[in-house]
Amino acid sequence: MRVPMSWLRAMIDLPEGTTTTQVAEVITEHTADVERVESIGGEVSGPVVVGKVVSAEPKLQKNGKTIVWCRVDVGAELNAQGHPKNADGAELGRGIICGAHNFGVGDLVVVSLPGAVLPGGFEISARHTYGHTSDGMICAADELGIGTDHTGIIVLPDTFEGRTPVPGEDARPILGIPEDVLEIDVTPDIGYCMSIRGIAREVAQVLGLHFHDPYTEAPAQPVSGPVAVRIESPACSQFVALPVTGLDPQATTPGYIADRITRAGMRPISLAVDVTNYVMIESGQPLHSYDRQRVQGALVVRKALAGEHLRTLDDAERELDPDDLVIADDSGAIGLAGVMGGASTEMTEDSRDIILEGAHFDGTTVARAYRRHKLGSEASRRFERGVDPVCAHTAVVRAAQLLAELGGGTVGEPTIVGDVTPMPQARISADLPGRILGLPVSREKVIEILQASKVEVTALGDSLTVIPPTWRPDLVDPYDYVEEVGRKIGFSQIEATLPPLTAGRGLTRAQQGRRAALHAVADAGFVEVISLPFIGDTDLDGLGLTGEDPRRRTVQLANPLDDTRGYLRTTLLPGLFQAVSRNQSRSQDDVAIFECGTVFLAGPPARAPRPSVDHRPSEEELAQIAAALPDQPRMLAGVLSGNWLPDRWNGPAVRADWTHAVLLAESAAQALGVRLERRSARQAPWHPGRCAALMVAGQIVGYAGELHPKVCKAFGLPARACAVELSLDALLEAAPAGGQITPLSTFPVAKEDVALVVDAAVPAAQVREALVAGGGDLLESVELFDVYTGEQVGPGRKSLAFSLRLRAADRTLKDVEAAQVRDAAVAQATAQFGAELRS
Repeated sequence: MRVPMSWLRAMIDLPEGTTTTQVAEVITEHTADVERVESIGGEVSGPVVVGKVVSAEPKLQKNGKTIVWCRVDVGAELNAQGHPKNADGAELGRGIICGAHNFGVGDLVVVSLPGAVLPGGFEISARHTYGHTSDGMICAADELGIGTDHTGIIVLPDTFEGRTPVPGEDARPILGIPEDVLEIDVTPDIGYCMSIRGIAREVAQVLGLHFHDPYTEAPAQPVSGPVAVRIESPACSQFVALPVTGLDPQATTPGYIADRITRAGMRPISLAVDVTNYVMIESGQPLHSYDRQRVQGALVVRKALAGEHLRTLDDAERELDPDDLVIADDSGAIGLAGVMGGASTEMTEDSRDIILEGAHFDGTTVARAYRRHKLGSEASRRFERGVDPVCAHTAVVRAAQLLAELGGGTVGEPTIVGDVTPMPQARISADLPGRILGLPVSREKVIEILQASKVEVTALGDSLTVIPPTWRPDLVDPYDYVEEVGRKIGFSQIEATLPPLTAGRGLTRAQQGRRAALHAVADAGFVEVISLPFIGDTDLDGLGLTGEDPRRRTVQLANPLDDTRGYLRTTLLPGLFQAVSRNQSRSQDDVAIFECGTVFLAGPPARAPRPSVDHRPSEEELAQIAAALPDQPRMLAGVLSGNWLPDRWNGPAVRADWTHAVLLAESAAQALGVRLERRSARQAPWHPGRCAALMVAGQIVGYAGELHPKVCKAFGLPARACAVELSLDALLEAAPAGGQITPLSTFPVAKEDVALVVDAAVPAAQVREALVAGGGDLLESVELFDVYTGEQVGPGRKSLAFSLRLRAADRTLKDVEAAQVRDAAVAQATAQFGAELRS
């Protein structure tokens, strides 16, 4: 909400010397955040004066453009002899070139003389152009930073504050600049502050000032008038139609109205439109004007018919929904209620007779309509947040009076259909605000604040019966009134205190495990990111997934943020691919990122019931709801590209490869006390010959390896990028129970090395598992430290060298015992894979 200070001062008697900063602090402390204060015309400096056009001679140029050579009186100026220029026959005024044509001789204009500086640091000086010396500039609104209009220069009114402006006087006071404009972030619960009236009322209450409310009136009663009106939907509680006839189509909008609505963020269009916008900004009540000659029959407020269409004022043809509330006449829908009018009855340059509409529409109905049609407007935003229902009649009357005064129209009799719904009353304990706010707020202070907010208060001891004013639909339950008291006392007066801590049981085992795993991955050198949980068909196709792949079981979104990503994700990888691609586009080539989050795998089609809210759902209903939800496993994934270590003085760069992808999985597993096994596998989106299945106790929990070249190309990744994705839930489930600490042995370790020759196709991990199985309890660890292929082992064979560590918990192992363990381990490998000891 943009609030010009001059408009605010017109409604409250601010003490002399009150600054914009002080007003902004009051609003921020007690109502809503003032995000910015803009100074309109604040960049203008130097001589910017009133000028009177003495002569204006059009001159056609060679380029086909017609300029105007003007003489402009900018006050008494002396010639070389020291006499006024018009006293000795010299030509009066300064010569100025102007490209606009919307003025004539005798008009008062704004002239920036040499030495003036306009917005953007544009300095004015005399310059030779089009065969003349232009000694200054006649200004348009956008050149002074007070508007966006550049179709013509500013023509000043003949009178200002009851007098005629004098050439040469400072033009800024006449233009109303510089002026401060407050930009206020109005929260949805205080919709009444979407008006100058609402903000002024708040400031006046806090500062204890008088508030001039031009819209004070009791609820209007139904009245039969010359305009036939029917309400056929409960979404409209009251509709006011007021005819204004004989409006002068050539009447222009006064400068003060045009300036105010411009500074409030809207664009002047015509007198009738500008007046309705002016009243809406001032009062918060949206209005609409119809060309009376184009309305056919009675105005009817109803829901749209199936298949009905409406061409709105933005010249778009819209198919209406049966839930849309429309204004209709005998020809059909002529307006989308509370959102935008229709083109068939819009005002034109020749409109003389109009019907002013002021109505109170249901905010939810309006909000659904403008979101459905993607047609947000100033009116719909106000209806959505809540509009004072009593203001419909007074706002229409004020707009009609302005049109009569400024456009020569005649105001007719109103038609009022419907009534204002009484505001709900509530009961509140007088000590509740103090107890909730943690401040000593007396009963008398609570009553004083609420009455100043125009709340009707009936006190019976410590019990208060309260009825809010019509413009406060946000005041419903007792805690709304507590908030109102707190706001008026001031947010800074409420001390921040932590709630008392109660005894807790700490983090769950799963929470502890997740934290440990993620910390371990981060410690390994990966950076955590968070991506949006949405994917599309393009992502699934880019991953190379077959039609039977479980990751094709998507959950479709009813209202996606992006039409190209209309599903909940079934894998974390596309989001990570996008993050890598984004980093690459910013010259960040070395990337090692990871993400932990849930994926969503759709199950068999099922419809969840909608249980009543007046009782707890039954166990059967809860089971049906749970069955309708998709599976949501928590996954851990990472992507790497570029270098793992940069090129440094102490060594060359280390390229990120599949081993670092496995490192992520190993780091998470080790943090949970889980040992991962690896098997060669084929799984999209990995390269079929460079992919490993990650297993726990024989069950696959994920995959790691180098991405397929087609996948890298589809997602814009560098060649040979690597990725890993595994189920964190599966790791947590396999993690040993906490609380069991294995004592460390104090006896020395015995070391044995073995080299086993096996077929080249036998995975080293399976040979290691055979050694572990054969070694028994005395075998503490088995690590592969060398792989050899060559002439010494023969073609199709390889040598795997393992380091065995053996230790007993209660004694030092003898050499013969260590040899027995070694031989038993080798025997198991020989039995399973035909392994031979390499001599």
